[in-house]
Amino acid sequence: MNLAPPEFLQLAAHPLRWRLLGELARSDRGVNELTRLVGEPQNLVSYHLGKLRGGRLVTARRSAADGRDTYYGLDLGRVGALLSEAGGALHPGLRLAPPAPGHIRPASVLFLCTGNSARSPMAAALASKLSGGAVQAASAGSHPRPLHPNALRVMREDHGLDLADHTPRHFGEFAGQRFDRVITLCDRVREVCPEFPEGPAPIHWSLANPVTGEADDVTLPLFRETGAALAARTSFLIAALADPNPDAQGDPDARRQ
Repeated sequence: MNLAPPEFLQLAAHPLRWRLLGELARSDRGVNELTRLVGEPQNLVSYHLGKLRGGRLVTARRSAADGRDTYYGLDLGRVGALLSEAGGALHPGLRLAPPAPGHIRPASVLFLCTGNSARSPMAAALASKLSGGAVQAASAGSHPRPLHPNALRVMREDHGLDLADHTPRHFGEFAGQRFDRVITLCDRVREVCPEFPEGPAPIHWSLANPVTGEADDVTLPLFRETGAALAARTSFLIAALADPNPDAQGDPDARRQ
């Protein structure tokens, strides 16, 4: 029987593209950052990022902090599905299975965005729920504002979570505390994220701010998209917490920037 390698494997097997995928599995990054991490010229890195984008393995989003920069991210859901399909093409038993929830180790996670009014409290609530309470999740912002009504509505209607008791907090309140993960959800906050003692380098999820200043009915679809994106990303975070492999994405012992 002639089994041709799946297109995904052919695309990801290039050594530099595989390294780029590995870096983006840990955190969303700009091209200059990736160039420094992999030690290759920017034009070569950009070329291979283009190949990965063409294969829909990598996404790109213009930075909200600096419109001249672009953040690249790994589409973990699509990559996971393609890896599973590739394994299943050899043998059904090689299809990937999600980790059992009971294997998630206790961890503390801090989510940061600008206003602590939408993305970060939504992410904290999802992390606690999806981990079955194993994750102690907190959230804060650089310029805290009251919880947005659409964050409350989307979490309640789409995810069965109640954020009514959320109190906006400034990230300075957490100075000196240690967290197993610090995750920035806003490009602007990433620029001013404080250092946390004995902790890993912050992970960045570059997500658009659904708070646009428009009417609530106009921004509601944006909040639903944000909730879905956070749920997907958080599920992979929980999987990383359940993985005993020290090289897993976002591991607290990985101090790489």
